[in-house]
Amino acid sequence: MTGPEESAALRATGLAHRYRARGGWALRDCDVTVPRGRIIALVGRNGAGKSTLLHLAGGLLRPTHGEIRVLDTVPGTATARARVSLLTQDKPLYPRFSVADTLRMGGRLNSVWDQEAAERVVREGGIAPAARVGELSPGQRTRVALALALGKRPDLLLLDEPLADVDPVVRGEIMAALMAEAADREVSIVLSSHVLPELEQTCDRVLLLRDGRVALNEDADVLREEHVLVTGRADQASALRGHTVVHRRTHGRQLTALVRPRGPLGGDWHVERPSLEEILLGHLRSGGAEHAEHPEHPGEAA
Repeated sequence: MTGPEESAALRATGLAHRYRARGGWALRDCDVTVPRGRIIALVGRNGAGKSTLLHLAGGLLRPTHGEIRVLDTVPGTATARARVSLLTQDKPLYPRFSVADTLRMGGRLNSVWDQEAAERVVREGGIAPAARVGELSPGQRTRVALALALGKRPDLLLLDEPLADVDPVVRGEIMAALMAEAADREVSIVLSSHVLPELEQTCDRVLLLRDGRVALNEDADVLREEHVLVTGRADQASALRGHTVVHRRTHGRQLTALVRPRGPLGGDWHVERPSLEEILLGHLRSGGAEHAEHPEHPGEAA
């Protein structure tokens, strides 16, 4: 975890946001620190608060309670806008502009602008500069929006489900471009995505939201090391008492569980190291039911 004396890509304290028109809290009591120079997977079910957090970090919303800082600055200020790029799901672009016009606009609107970098993102997608934005495919429009986001040379890139409407090949190409950007310039990237497999080889840290609160904020390698996937007879479930059972299910006489052990496991289990995708799915399915099973209150099978 980033220490208090270290700069963070994103830091929130007691952060909460309420949409009054909806009558509910999108975020509540969020305390989170995201280290700089990392690629962070922002994960959660629909309505967990992912878009709200990114919009707060990007300065599009203001907190109802608490505070949030990006790169030690207040979101939405001139200083923050110069160093932070936010790419939202709708990717607002002018459909009548050509691609070249769009990039020229980016150069005029940003105090720092790398025309060569922006053109490279577009060129690698095989997009003609003279093409009108409104005539591009969803994947091509995503590339143009990403070119605008990267052309301003941000220190923090916030991506809110940017690849939801593109095919797997384009997703792979864009993810490769993002990884190259992170490696070359040490850009901090917070990526919200429901496509968990693409996070496996890309993100090195996980921020998981559940019901508007932070449920996980840990390094991906730590999560892999500290979880096991066990399979065995259902009648030996009591052997899991005292360990943190994230999620479990039974099929007849067989029990499968994602466990964060608190010491050696008793019982006769087949034990595997789960993938990051399996760990995230387990936490998402748990609905906050992670618990240490105790002899007095053994957990019920899911």
